[in-house]
Amino acid sequence: MARARAVRLRHVKNGPDPDALAQLALLDLQNNQVAAAEAKGLRALSANRDHPVALTVIGLILHSRARHDDAVRVFNALTLLEPHQAAHWTNLGTALRPTGRYDEALAAHDRALQLEPNSAGVLYNIGLVQMDRLDYASAHGVLKQALMSAPDAAAVRRLFAQCCYDVGLVEDALAALEEWPKLHGLTAEVTAEIAYLLIKMGESRRTGQALNQLSISAREGSQSSLAAVHVLERINHLADARAAMKGLKAKEGTNKSDADILLAEATLAQREDDHQEAFRLLSSALRDQRDFPRRHNLLFPLAKSLDALRRFDEAYAALEEAHRSQIAFLTAITGKTLADESPTMSLVQNGCDPKDIASWNESMTPEAEDSPIFIVGFPRSGTTLLEQTLDAHPRLKSMDEQPFLKKANDEMMDSGIRYPAELGKLDTAQLQSIRARYWERVRKKITLRPEQRLVDKNPLNMLRLPLIRRIFPNARIILAIRHPCDTLLSCFMQQFRAPDLAFLCRDLLTLARTYRLAFDYWYAQLPLLQPISRELRYESFVTDFESQVRGLSDFLQLPWDDAMLAPGEHARAKGFISTPSYAQVIQQVNNRSVGQWKSYAGHFEGILPILMPCIERWNYGT
Repeated sequence: MARARAVRLRHVKNGPDPDALAQLALLDLQNNQVAAAEAKGLRALSANRDHPVALTVIGLILHSRARHDDAVRVFNALTLLEPHQAAHWTNLGTALRPTGRYDEALAAHDRALQLEPNSAGVLYNIGLVQMDRLDYASAHGVLKQALMSAPDAAAVRRLFAQCCYDVGLVEDALAALEEWPKLHGLTAEVTAEIAYLLIKMGESRRTGQALNQLSISAREGSQSSLAAVHVLERINHLADARAAMKGLKAKEGTNKSDADILLAEATLAQREDDHQEAFRLLSSALRDQRDFPRRHNLLFPLAKSLDALRRFDEAYAALEEAHRSQIAFLTAITGKTLADESPTMSLVQNGCDPKDIASWNESMTPEAEDSPIFIVGFPRSGTTLLEQTLDAHPRLKSMDEQPFLKKANDEMMDSGIRYPAELGKLDTAQLQSIRARYWERVRKKITLRPEQRLVDKNPLNMLRLPLIRRIFPNARIILAIRHPCDTLLSCFMQQFRAPDLAFLCRDLLTLARTYRLAFDYWYAQLPLLQPISRELRYESFVTDFESQVRGLSDFLQLPWDDAMLAPGEHARAKGFISTPSYAQVIQQVNNRSVGQWKSYAGHFEGILPILMPCIERWNYGT
């Protein structure tokens, strides 16, 4: 504001000086005084219709109001007036991007790059366009180039990390944000975007100060960003999220009909059980979303509200379209197809060799109290509720879902040992090294007190039973079981972000086949490996909660603690839950989702024969 006062409005022969007016307009815009900036910019243009600064201000305002075609005309005029100004070409490309004219946008940015070679800002904008057009390979390359030009630029690192995360390169995304608080250009919005990405990757511990500041800003009524709304909702600070949404909508220039804002509002409405309002908001957003590969971001939550409104046929139709959309998106950005083998399910192709198991040397192996407690099962079987129940015990600590067993598996296979047929070839030193690296990764994620035991919950680690049994032979393993039809329906209704899991959940038939393969593998290996395991049935867990929890406590050889009976309160106090169940697990234990599949029974007729062996094994009625 001090700079604005330093500019004096001069008058020329026929009125105010357009140069001074344009500079004042630009300062107003930088201070988010949009109306004042627009008034001064228009006055400047009335005196000089080709004034470049005034035209820039008006173009930026038009763009912020989603009047993108008008903004394109303004910036196109500026490139004709001053063709050697890279900023004009950059602004033109930025205005063209939301219109879907990606080739023209890239051409404009390329012209800017010719004028400013290796400009991180221009490369960043090219990356945005490439991601919009689903060319993630090109985006990844150009954003790496931008990082070479500006390695400490927060916005560039955030976008590069997002690009990596979207295609499933989570480790690369985490590495890009390793020391994010030291980056330059950490505006409130960029900080919120980084925090949101980190918590989606289970790294809330690295965002503590940022999360606190976002909550404080929301309560104080500060103008907010969409990323702040997402973050606060994701960590279950719903009142703060609602306050942040109010601040965002009050922000001058905010386009309240933007699909992303409507989606965020719908998410908050769903958290408040106002599914009719969520349906209205999402339907409105879908009317303007013509980009089919991105419609799934709106269709999955729409199906959730339709289900809550008991409009089951419409919900199922929305889910079918949602999965087609998501598969189109993932196929485009990853290059994978439905014919490609699932890396996860490839684990079921080979079983253990009984002769190899007989050769295992299990001397110098950790006892139960020095081993993790593993929670496994098929996704959406109640594993998060179980995890939070155990995490509430003061002698246990969970770390949300982490791929640490997968990393151990990958490292072991890199050594040339055939998995799982040659696990006996691992000698004592190799086993100790694998365990040491596992615990090193754990220590980077959480801090365990000397008396605490780790809870490692990752459902599909059920397919890594041989590895668990080899490196932690005394570990307690809990297999979560839920009616197969309820499990599959819940998976089908879920928008999984990991590409491999999203492909596996694309339709009920694929899900049913995957489910059978997983449990057939588990029960084939179980008698060979004889782990210390316990099956926990979801339906019994939620209807006879205290009795089931006491049984778990005995199985785990834990002293009783009443805190285990209030997992919802514990999860709410914890704030961040990394799994899709983050909204459900903070509620009081209930059986509302038991038998949900029966509302969609007609869609299960064709796959019941596939599931019947599991249904009969666990004595579930159909």
